[in-house]
Amino acid sequence: MELNRKTLYRAGITVLGNLTYAAGVNLMINPIHLYSGGFTGIAQLIRTLLLDVLHFPQIGAVDYMGIIYFLINVPFFIMAYRVMGRKFCVTTLISIAMASAFLSIIPVPKTPIVEDRILASFVGGLGSGYGAGLVLRAGSSQGGQDLIGVCLAKTHPDFKVGAIGIVISLCIYTICLFMYDIPTVLYSIIFAVVTGIFIDRVHTQNIKIECMIFTKKEGLANAILNELNRGATTWEGIGAYTREDSHVIVTVISKYEEIHLREIIARIDPDAFMIITDNARVAGNFQKRFTE
Repeated sequence: MELNRKTLYRAGITVLGNLTYAAGVNLMINPIHLYSGGFTGIAQLIRTLLLDVLHFPQIGAVDYMGIIYFLINVPFFIMAYRVMGRKFCVTTLISIAMASAFLSIIPVPKTPIVEDRILASFVGGLGSGYGAGLVLRAGSSQGGQDLIGVCLAKTHPDFKVGAIGIVISLCIYTICLFMYDIPTVLYSIIFAVVTGIFIDRVHTQNIKIECMIFTKKEGLANAILNELNRGATTWEGIGAYTREDSHVIVTVISKYEEIHLREIIARIDPDAFMIITDNARVAGNFQKRFTE
């Protein structure tokens, strides 16, 4: 039952994330004729080539961008399967299908909802970055630059998932610089940067926290090793006031795992004392995880 609830929760977060991402692009960016970054931007460029240069006929109310977005992601499943495993690859395929569907069916307003291009760039970037971050938080990916990013983040612990999207976006906007005016490119870059920042803020696996736990009960360190699969260092201490023996445990986990750690502590020793330091900098072998 617990597994089913967790699965349903993650499925709901994945749907919400993809819907929020597509809404940020279609409702905020496309109406003012700006370009998204990453693979969405590549899909936009290809769509422009098909419709405006090659004059392909439009397929009813379905937008080409969603279909193109799905097709250009297909080759990256080979890399995902090798690095992240079959489970991640399957959930990512489902997530990409959702993102492609939402990008295809969410209508682009003929009149911009927000006419100010700077404000639209920030609001669109917030929505798209928050949505993409939610998808990653649920243990999946929208593919494209996110898929490349999580694979690199797993093999390179200090790598930021949003960074790869910014790099690809800069390449796209270099091409756009020769196709459109400079303000269009600059506003599009603002959108890409805001999106990348919010991806890293929402994707809590990127945030590492240091936990120092003081307990008088046995078994807490073993529970961290077995249930969280995280390393821990322990030593014996003595309370300055009570003069009683105490176990001191230090571990580093992702922000995403904090709730699980609190549940373990509450079960084994509700009276334990814990100090948490956010945004800990870690040098060495710290394993990033994207599914639990």
